[in-house]
Amino acid sequence: MLRSFRSCGARIAPPPLTRHWAVAPPLTRRWASTGAMATPPPARPGWRPIKKVSMVRTSGGALLLCKREPSPERPAHSRAAQASAWQPQCAAPSPAQMDIKTVAIYSKEDFNSVHRTKADEAFLVGQDKSPVGAYLSAEEIENNVDAIHPGARQDQAPARNTRFVELCEQAGITFIGPPSQVIQRFGDKTEARQLAEEFGVPVVPGTQHSVETVEEARDFCQSIGYPVICKAAFGGGGRGMRIVRSEDELETNFLSASREATTAFGNGAMFIERYVESPRHVEIQIIADGTNATHLFERDCSVQRRHQKIVEVAPSIGLPESLRESLYADAIRITKGAGYFCAGTVEFLVDRKTIQVEHTVTEVITGVDLVQIAAGQKLHEIGLSQEDVAMRGFAIQARVTTEDPAEDFRPDTARLSAIAAATPSCSGRIQVWRPAEGFGIRLDGGNAYPGARVLAHYDSMLMKTNIPFILNVLKHPDFVSGHATTSFIGDNPQLLDFTDARDRGQKQYLESSSPRVLTEEGPEGFAKAVRQSQGLLLTDTTWRDAHQSLLATRVRTRDILAIAPLTSHVLGKCYSLENWGGATFDVCLRFLRECPWERLQQMREDVPNVPFQMLLRGANGVGYTNYPDNAVFKFCDVAVKNGMDVFRVFDSLNYMDNLKLGVDAVGAAGGVVEAAISYTGDISDPSKAKYTLDYYLDLARQLVECHIHVLCIKDMAGLLKPAAATTLISALRKEFPNLPIHVHTHDTAGTGVASMLACSAAGADAVDCAVDSMSGMTSQPSMGSLVAALQNGERDTGVELQELSKLIEYWETVRFSYAAFESGQKSGSSEVYDHEMPGGQYTNLQFQSTSLGLADQWSQVKRNYAAANRLLGDIVKVTPSSKVVGDLAQFMAANGLDEEGVRAQAETLSFPSSVVEYFQGAIGIPHGGFPQPMQAQVVKELPVFAGRPGAELPPLDLDASMAALKAKYGDSTSETDLMQTTPRVFEQFKADVHHFGDVSKLPTRAYIEPLELGEEISVELERGKTIGISLEAIGMLNEKDATREATKVQRPKADGGDVNSVGAPMPGVVVETKVALGENVAAGTPMLILSAMKMETVVAAPVAGRVAQLTVASGDDVQAGDLLVELQ
Repeated sequence: MLRSFRSCGARIAPPPLTRHWAVAPPLTRRWASTGAMATPPPARPGWRPIKKVSMVRTSGGALLLCKREPSPERPAHSRAAQASAWQPQCAAPSPAQMDIKTVAIYSKEDFNSVHRTKADEAFLVGQDKSPVGAYLSAEEIENNVDAIHPGARQDQAPARNTRFVELCEQAGITFIGPPSQVIQRFGDKTEARQLAEEFGVPVVPGTQHSVETVEEARDFCQSIGYPVICKAAFGGGGRGMRIVRSEDELETNFLSASREATTAFGNGAMFIERYVESPRHVEIQIIADGTNATHLFERDCSVQRRHQKIVEVAPSIGLPESLRESLYADAIRITKGAGYFCAGTVEFLVDRKTIQVEHTVTEVITGVDLVQIAAGQKLHEIGLSQEDVAMRGFAIQARVTTEDPAEDFRPDTARLSAIAAATPSCSGRIQVWRPAEGFGIRLDGGNAYPGARVLAHYDSMLMKTNIPFILNVLKHPDFVSGHATTSFIGDNPQLLDFTDARDRGQKQYLESSSPRVLTEEGPEGFAKAVRQSQGLLLTDTTWRDAHQSLLATRVRTRDILAIAPLTSHVLGKCYSLENWGGATFDVCLRFLRECPWERLQQMREDVPNVPFQMLLRGANGVGYTNYPDNAVFKFCDVAVKNGMDVFRVFDSLNYMDNLKLGVDAVGAAGGVVEAAISYTGDISDPSKAKYTLDYYLDLARQLVECHIHVLCIKDMAGLLKPAAATTLISALRKEFPNLPIHVHTHDTAGTGVASMLACSAAGADAVDCAVDSMSGMTSQPSMGSLVAALQNGERDTGVELQELSKLIEYWETVRFSYAAFESGQKSGSSEVYDHEMPGGQYTNLQFQSTSLGLADQWSQVKRNYAAANRLLGDIVKVTPSSKVVGDLAQFMAANGLDEEGVRAQAETLSFPSSVVEYFQGAIGIPHGGFPQPMQAQVVKELPVFAGRPGAELPPLDLDASMAALKAKYGDSTSETDLMQTTPRVFEQFKADVHHFGDVSKLPTRAYIEPLELGEEISVELERGKTIGISLEAIGMLNEKDATREATKVQRPKADGGDVNSVGAPMPGVVVETKVALGENVAAGTPMLILSAMKMETVVAAPVAGRVAQLTVASGDDVQAGDLLVELQ
């Protein structure tokens, strides 16, 4: 269906192609369908308004059904409709504004079609039939409707299907178009030919009836000679047409055309006529009401390929005036004499007196909306006579299709997107959609929107490929002078000489390593393209590590998606966007109450052109402990299916066995394996002998043997100084000349930009950075600084600074919303070289310390962090090992312990669970082994892992786990639900969603901060459904003094001098009580588990005894020093 010129209303029924027009100044539209007529036509007996409309796409058109709403004033059997209430093109005003409901019928292939999603109701038809055959299932179409409109392309089924219209008439349904007897006469080319002869319209020799066999065709062709053209007798639009130049070609071409007609129109009958070489194809637009007929001038459709019109021009250029008037007269004579009803076209020299819907170039030059007669009005009722129609200016229509002229116009759907290859059952997705706009431009788009699938089952519609070809056509002298004929394209092969224009609005990243390379050539091809890139490639960490480092990982999905389209454009040439995994996964569930899988899916939908990168903690997945091997493999597989591309695989201790497990899991899933070596120490400092250059080179050799695709140096604390960076990257590049090298760092000390420039000069292929307003300090180095420093040089990043500024401004504004999570750090700090705290942990640990009541001891916590690192053996610090160090540092601060105090009391202290598990070997074995006697003092009699911890875990029963989830949460449970972090975290998330609903819909400020009294916000729950929320009151007020009463529970405190009085070592929540009142316990027996900000602590019995008092239960909040257990 067509949108009226200059209309801004929403389209419901898409035409088959995207069409662009360059037009003369618009006319005042006397018959515009974008509003009700000032004076409605006189009522007729039995007429009633249409109340419900439905649509169906029919090979490039849309079938509209008008729902019957019986009422005493409007009986169900009445069929006609007031034209003022019926506007098939569904332009503004919308059907809803006209009190018309919409219903769609669709094939299974059209599930995502615009016409289905925008309808009030939608019904599947032809489920077991072909894509086209589904729409020929007339008997399946719901008959509780007022009227049916056959769509924008009435030259295709079912508009030409007489039987279809007869079924409508028998069911009492108004068919918005010609009655069945008119379709029979005009839709059948043989009968149309007889009509032309009857009314004295000249025709070329052709068959008197439809032809169904090769023998019939051969007999006729022998009588008139060759060449001839075979046409579908009951179809159009260029389908089912073949030229036959000799008898040798007849059988093959006849059968081929017949098969195509059967597929497209459900009828393979042929019409054959003498083929006219290189004619001009001129069409006369007619609008008739069964009694009178008016022509709306002509259009030239001579520029064709395979008998399908490519460019239309109205009016025709260079047509002699006498011939023009003769064509008008012939067209009026045949349509008026035959009692034609509806909008239609009479085509000359190729003789087709066919029923076609309105042509838009005609609408543009006349200002007449051609759908009104189809709605049942008489010409005189709308004041439309031949004298009222005037022609002004010219209009050119060009059809943009997905055919590639450089490949003989091969339909170009399979290469549109990486998603297409991942989903073979579909064709491509539209990755970029920028419709033409502006004065004098009219656009009729099909299913055109970002992410829309381009199906191979219907007309090739709208995308990149034939635009340069159309531009060549429009500039050719023969076209400009009006001398183009139907052989114009074939006679001018130079039309196919063009440069494939680049998409400057949506650049493909890495040029040669775009999603197409990743899809078609796999991770190996991707790695090769990275290595071949001359410029320095960038990874933007703004969507993950940057906000983890600066804002405690609290940035919500809605704030990411709001900038996603612009990010897709500005950073289209980047190596990747780091946007998932790591702490963001856990924080999504625990604190943001959002599903991390849905976040990934939404980001992938909005950014189809840049690789996504995640952080995978080796054998730990995205959790803080080991998982069964098959669970890690399954997680990676599901992540790839949901849009993840590059997996940065690391281990918190550089423990090779854990790294190999992650590498194997990603490789099996088909992802890009970017294996990371976590950097610590300082290879430029001779006094630091534990982590040397040889240590890192040896790790790299072991990883290369695992067939990785990319090597990453992961400097999680910002310890890699420029000199050390030059030494390390130069050595790696020399030993591994073909291996892509990617470097990650933090800017905590303020040297990040200098270090990354040094890496670039030493041979690194890619580095991490963040948008300027989310960079610096504990985040990554400034992207803008790197871009500017390398601009116009050999290592130019390809990122435009002016475009980047838009992202900088956005995040600068958004960051204010998360001020509550800022660390308060105002500048970089070189003290990181002492405490070595990872940038991603800094703000999280500070926030946790504040929550634990240690805000005034933050400086001590940082000093304790360095001491804890020494106590643990000077280890690599990255999640989860960094969490172990942080937990121990906070434990020391909460209990007033220094390094020596911990060593002295190690055997009696109730260390955090993470510390105990570390010494058990639960996250692996650190370089150089565990320090003694600390390990023995902490572990005591607990078991110790001898090798890779996950190897001892039994496989997860995935089927049983899924069955259990479905039993608890319903059949809608998916494999992404199975692949969450821990059952307890997921259960709490589901409980929160059940209790609070989808809180991701709340504006960020309202989610983070409480509303002010009397404040009101708007929340869009779903499309078109917005509610208002206001804070009217808070609690119960004391009317005497306007105060609110609160009750505070005071718990008894433990006696610090009595070993039998066991107190809480830090503030937190009681997760589990493991003893009961009266139970006898041995020294070291776990009695309770406390949790505070993701840190769990086991409270063990300091001495043997009987539980005389248990003051807490699961779920209770406690403060440091509160009495938990009294022993006797």
